[in-house]
Amino acid sequence: MAAYEAVIGLECHVQIRTKSKMFCKCPSTHGAEPNTVLCPVCMGYPGVLPTPNREAIRKTVVAGLMCGCEIALKSKFDRKSYFYPDLVKNYQITQYDQPLCKNGKIHIHGVGFSGEPLPDKYIGMTRIHLEEDPGKSNHFGNCTGMDYNRSGIPLIEIVSEPEMHSADEAYAYLTALKQTMQYADVSDCDMEKGQMRFDVNISMRQRGETRLGTKVEIKNLNSFRSAHRAILYEMKRQILALENGEPITQDTRGWNDEAGETYVMRTKENANDYRYFPEPDMLPIEFTNEDIEKIRESLPEHPDHLRVRFAEEYGLTPYDASVLASEREYAFFFDAAAGKCSAPKILANWFISELLRMLGESSLPLSECKITPENFAAFADLIAKGTINSKAGKAVFEEMFQTGRNPDEIVKEKGLVQVSDENAILAFVDQVIQANPVQVQQYRDGKTNVLQYLVGQLMKASRGKANPQMAIKLFKDRLG
Repeated sequence: MAAYEAVIGLECHVQIRTKSKMFCKCPSTHGAEPNTVLCPVCMGYPGVLPTPNREAIRKTVVAGLMCGCEIALKSKFDRKSYFYPDLVKNYQITQYDQPLCKNGKIHIHGVGFSGEPLPDKYIGMTRIHLEEDPGKSNHFGNCTGMDYNRSGIPLIEIVSEPEMHSADEAYAYLTALKQTMQYADVSDCDMEKGQMRFDVNISMRQRGETRLGTKVEIKNLNSFRSAHRAILYEMKRQILALENGEPITQDTRGWNDEAGETYVMRTKENANDYRYFPEPDMLPIEFTNEDIEKIRESLPEHPDHLRVRFAEEYGLTPYDASVLASEREYAFFFDAAAGKCSAPKILANWFISELLRMLGESSLPLSECKITPENFAAFADLIAKGTINSKAGKAVFEEMFQTGRNPDEIVKEKGLVQVSDENAILAFVDQVIQANPVQVQQYRDGKTNVLQYLVGQLMKASRGKANPQMAIKLFKDRLG
């Protein structure tokens, strides 16, 4: 494989979260009984007229601005004709030669899915255009049922430049794109609900060549892991064919996740096959520069900016900053708490190690967590000031997670205030030394790891209230 280089581009479809569909008043919902969220417009009955969804257009511009795109002041819709069971009208209203957004970029960095370091670079974005989603095919053994509830839901197609060269880079691009769409409040990107799907375009060439090889498209991938596996498989399949002198045909292929391989679906269509022409039932979309600037002013902070700011402002490691910025909810919650806290690094440690663990174990989203940013900040301050130690902190934090109570109340109620009085701790030190002569002698003979045992006995004797750092110091002084 070292003799070859992959050239990869991605086409991502992201459903826009709006109250109604793209060209009608039907609710844009998920989970309803099949074929119950329909009207003559989204079913393409003769004589109906589509009305574009203003919010979907605005959110498309938001998506473009978050990705650094140029926004077209004049755009239009087109008809794309093809015949497939999920497209009830036999054409799709989309955008062809005048998309809303062009020439964006997505930043990838860090470590890839396989654990290897990624190059720190930007992947170019050709365009973002707005269209309507087709229906959904549901397969039942040897028959297929069509559900048209999804038909007409606002959908953006985000087309990258062919600038990725590994499965890890493609995985990182998809992750960063999903994060950006969620931050922008464009979509929830729930792949189990089909809110984010993607196609992979991949070709292989001899390393050092500039000419592109024959492109193969892998359609309808719905998880990042599947995309990573499909790319790795297709790279090996194409290399093997090239090594054996076999031609690569420009196919559209599917992915069998269970078998772990791609398969031929059909030969690739060209733009001429779709017979694009301007949508006759709608006027062009027009913006002024003032309109675009007004939308730009409403944008949230970009996750890339948040990572840098968290590291600089709160003194976090790049890893911690990356974890906290990985989800919009995480970032906003932590930022609100850190602004009220004297120890943001302690706050970050407890968020990543304890809060995320508890949320995962209880299958709760952060939005339903009973701990508020204010209480979380107060808790971190108690740890930072030495009012409670880490062991007591876990008991307090567990109570906060279950009840949402103020940490100060819990500490007072349970009598968990840490003992930091030197004389009081020294009394416990002497008590433990007297009760454990064998371990004391072992320590004096050079087995210094026995000290942890002695500190543990002290913590047990003090019911977990003693300051462990002070206990270690006093043991060392006593046993010098």
